[in-house]
Amino acid sequence: MKKIWLFLFLSLCISFSVIAQHKPTEVLLFGTFHFNNPGLDAAKTKSFDIESEKSQTELDEIAEKIKVYNPSKIFVEWEYNEQEQLDSLYNLYLVGTYFENPKLSKFYKQNEIFQLAFRAAKKLGHAKVYAMDYTDANFPFDSLMEIAQKNNQVALQEEIMQTIQEFSVSFDAQIDADKSLTEILYFLNSSSLRQKDMSLYTQTINKVGGQDNFVGAYLASEWYRRNLYMLSIMQRQITNEDERVMMLLGSSHVALINKIISTHSNLKGIELQEVLE
Repeated sequence: MKKIWLFLFLSLCISFSVIAQHKPTEVLLFGTFHFNNPGLDAAKTKSFDIESEKSQTELDEIAEKIKVYNPSKIFVEWEYNEQEQLDSLYNLYLVGTYFENPKLSKFYKQNEIFQLAFRAAKKLGHAKVYAMDYTDANFPFDSLMEIAQKNNQVALQEEIMQTIQEFSVSFDAQIDADKSLTEILYFLNSSSLRQKDMSLYTQTINKVGGQDNFVGAYLASEWYRRNLYMLSIMQRQITNEDERVMMLLGSSHVALINKIISTHSNLKGIELQEVLE
């Protein structure tokens, strides 16, 4: 009997030792703006010339640094159930006929997925770029503002619009100051901006509503749901063999996903500046 207990004890020790030796997968948190500005976000900002010679040179430099970091997978803000379309576009990119294709609109030529993720993935020799977006979520912003007005929550309305406006002004100031792409990316991935982004949902929007109306909490919960689904999509495709991966998402997504990852034992967030400097 003692031998059986000793065997079980040693087996458990070995199991825990194996678990402890497995390092968490590093996740490069690459928060970005949309290089092709469709104007769909609540915050309206000026456009950045991603096709200029200066920007293209800088994109090559960034892609080279990502290559040195060597993520085994790159995840992007593309609808997860449209992976086949993303595969087709990446295959065009790999054979060198992508940007010359007259059927592709400006979106497909300017967007960060094609300008940066494809560029880095090709340098790394990747056969695939992974889609991780989930867009089946509801963000009733107009209803939010109407309910706030109806419930005399004018101060909350003003605070929401002021926060959005402050971001637009600060981003546009980066453009007006002719900041480099890297400088703008550092601005978007700063801890102060992430904090403002998070508090907009949990501190301000969450309070909007009436006695039996929780439109603010609902909108905030939908934002959390979308990002949790996105993270889930990525988690399912990471294996123990993936020492490092990268996600290229809008900076607001990265702000929340980074917060969630900080609670994980098997994932470790890596800041953009650690890789680019």
